[in-house]
Amino acid sequence: MSIVTPGPGPRQTPAKATAEQKASALQLAELTRLHESESRVQNWKRWGPYLSERQWGTVREDYSSTGECWDYLSHDQSRSRAYRWGEDGLMGITDRECRLCFAVALWNGRDPILKERLFGLTGPEGNHGEDVKECYYYLDSSPTHSYMKMLYKYPQAEFPYAHLVHENRQRGKADPEFELIDTGVFNDNRYFDVVTEYAKQSSDDTLIRITVSNRGPEAATLQLLPTAWFRNSWSWGCTHDGCEVKPRLRAAGDNEAIADHGSLGRFRFFCDKDSHGVAPEMLYTENETNSERLFGVKNESLYVKDAFHRYVIQGETKAVNPKRHGTKVAARYVLNLAPGESQTVHLRLVKDAAAIGGTLENTRDAIFDQRTAETDAFYETLMPRGVDEQRRLVARQAYAGLLMGKQFYHYVINQWLDGDPSQPTPPDGHRQGRNQEWRHLFNRDIISMPDKWEYPWYAAWDLAFHMIPMATVDPDFAKDQLLLFLREWYMHPNGQLPAYEFAFGDVNPPVHAWAVWRVYKISGATGHRDTKFLKRAFHKLLLNFNWWVNRKDPRGKNLFAGGFLGLDNIGVFDRSQPLPTGGHLEQADGTAWMAFYCATMLSISIELAAEDESYEDIASKFFEHFLAITDAMNGIGGTGLWDEQDGFYYDVLNANDSTMPLRIRSMVGIIPMFAVEVLDQDTMEKMPGFTKRLEWFLRNRQDLTKQISYLDQSDALGADADPSHRLLAIPSRQRLERMLKYILDENEFLSDHGIRALSKVHENDPFVFRFGGQEHCVQYVPAESTSGMFGGNSNWRGPVWFPVNYLVVESLERYHRFYGDTFQVECPTGSGVMMNLGEVAKEISRRLVSIFLPEESSGNRPCHGGDERYANDPHWRDLVLFYEYFHGDTGRGVGASHQTGWTALVAKLLEDTQ
Repeated sequence: MSIVTPGPGPRQTPAKATAEQKASALQLAELTRLHESESRVQNWKRWGPYLSERQWGTVREDYSSTGECWDYLSHDQSRSRAYRWGEDGLMGITDRECRLCFAVALWNGRDPILKERLFGLTGPEGNHGEDVKECYYYLDSSPTHSYMKMLYKYPQAEFPYAHLVHENRQRGKADPEFELIDTGVFNDNRYFDVVTEYAKQSSDDTLIRITVSNRGPEAATLQLLPTAWFRNSWSWGCTHDGCEVKPRLRAAGDNEAIADHGSLGRFRFFCDKDSHGVAPEMLYTENETNSERLFGVKNESLYVKDAFHRYVIQGETKAVNPKRHGTKVAARYVLNLAPGESQTVHLRLVKDAAAIGGTLENTRDAIFDQRTAETDAFYETLMPRGVDEQRRLVARQAYAGLLMGKQFYHYVINQWLDGDPSQPTPPDGHRQGRNQEWRHLFNRDIISMPDKWEYPWYAAWDLAFHMIPMATVDPDFAKDQLLLFLREWYMHPNGQLPAYEFAFGDVNPPVHAWAVWRVYKISGATGHRDTKFLKRAFHKLLLNFNWWVNRKDPRGKNLFAGGFLGLDNIGVFDRSQPLPTGGHLEQADGTAWMAFYCATMLSISIELAAEDESYEDIASKFFEHFLAITDAMNGIGGTGLWDEQDGFYYDVLNANDSTMPLRIRSMVGIIPMFAVEVLDQDTMEKMPGFTKRLEWFLRNRQDLTKQISYLDQSDALGADADPSHRLLAIPSRQRLERMLKYILDENEFLSDHGIRALSKVHENDPFVFRFGGQEHCVQYVPAESTSGMFGGNSNWRGPVWFPVNYLVVESLERYHRFYGDTFQVECPTGSGVMMNLGEVAKEISRRLVSIFLPEESSGNRPCHGGDERYANDPHWRDLVLFYEYFHGDTGRGVGASHQTGWTALVAKLLEDTQ
């Protein structure tokens, strides 16, 4: 049976149309779909890359008494055990409620298991924490996911599962991670490239094209099993939200399945013949746990989740349902490929009402071509003219990874803690353990993930950074995501934002307001600014701000301590735990983040006051609060957290009635420069209430105002300057100059690829704190962490991290807006080259962008760490990975390999560094 389509193929452009008209039509196509989706004319975003890449090993699937989530549901169990809260798969898609899923399964004839999902090491197995051990790439996606393209590289030799586990267990913290490429399985190009593409003909009609290429020197066979299945929502009892009558998949012809679901409706899954005209074998089973294999008890169903694995690899013909129905179906293709040969299979997932009309066989490629051209045209409008092809390639893949980082995330704490009526009651250790104070939390949404394998759960401060590049491609989604985290089923009743599923009560830096403000301005760049969005966010942010004030300033001195604040192991102590010395820390970063929060809320309230003068009172409140925090930062106890001897901000340890600065030159001491805003004098003059209150403060509270940079341009640049702007900042000009000497010193913070998180001076001169017979040490470590703190898979003791680098760049641009060319510094320090702060920002941006661009001499992208494949092999050369962080000396990618959430910030920098 051929795939069918409802009527005509892609939209046709009149033959006599000019090239400009055709280009305009292509550019408008995706924008039209975005508008139709937002206005609910057509839900073009109903289907997308929302399938997780790792559901196993997550907190939400863990019902143990100890909270050891890696052990409770392992990779080995994942093929046989039904998930409670989601699904995972390889290069897959699902609808936005994760009811019906599609993904690719593979077998090379040698592996011990069917390749249905990505493999990686658990936190305890990896020498640097959890780590995916696969080679896969997000190549393209339009914002509505009307076109998507992904690549998976599958070895022809047996996948080295045991070798990867054994070798990494042998390695220590000082050793690099052992990756799939290091095993030699890709030598002589003995692998398959599996490219999966999706093109939507309508919002409920998705065409799927899978192209398999044999890159090796010999003929090879691959079994390809495109698989559709329903998420198991029926095994838990019907008290949970989303409970439906059990859905059903059944055969409707030789290569067609009908999928019936209570709320999704009826869909048809068409599986066309392969390139040689051979129809696939259709296999059916249930998406239910194989309890016999896992627990030694009788299965409730004859047909279980791992049936396709047992049928294909173990030859168990009775594993699949001969009556051809169930809740999971696969089309089994056996592809015999000569050296260098490619074969393609086509599939279609379409709502029943749309699945009528003529055949699609002659038009399906034209539909893919149309969607590809429309996606090309959409991105062409985003990059300024003159940007070279390599920069465009990097930006395109950055946006692809960002967009395909969306995931259906389902986690209802109440139900999770108490258990389900059809399942055993969870042990007391579970019900009284992790996240018990977040019983209000109800998550069932599409959310932007940090990394869909390593971090397949949201992190509040990660998401804030994600939305900056997202606002360029899909501003409505960016705004919706930021508002979502402020809703009452996310935000705690006390005003705290949820951090991440391992500990929702942990504290991330308060960057949500900044993201709201930036997304508001980015999305309004064409003229219309969404003040309704800004107001909705601002009112909820007031609650969160008050939570910070009431909970994280316990001594009422405007000195804040928020725990690790997302910077993991940057301190000499675990700042989320009681100090070994007793006492407390006054945190330079915690206090600076709150000043940053204040300054942003001040800017938002001034913006809103233009329409509603009642916001002037709130603006005054945040201005005064900024003064108080900055006074504490700069003046409490004499010089506050500023160290006049070194010319840098440090954390201060308070213990045994004494204080001691912890002289670690790190990102902790750079964050104070982020709290800078430039106030427009013309705008202030339109706010008489605010201006009157401000001037009263300047006259009567000089005890506060003397500690901050609050001056107009005539103060800074001379009496003849136009006082059209005022600066609000923590460091004075003189202090900022002293900080920048460190920041721009290549022997300290400035690397070839951005600003390090810890000064390189600590490589040979580590900071050592001795107490109680123990030594606590911070030493420059440019790549993977040598400490087990926070799991050891993130390191803030040397590498380059994109989110804080982006804030460094943005802050320098704001300082330059105020100071102009009068403020110049050496860049790099000691070079004799003088730059204004705008030029310094561009230089740091250039270094950050260089991580992803091929070097002229070698063709190697620093992020790939010198691997020759990425420099010379045409099948690897144009592939880019966007890592969690980057080696402080070489720019090699480190940590999670697909953290194209906040690392997608490079796309914004690429626009300005041509």
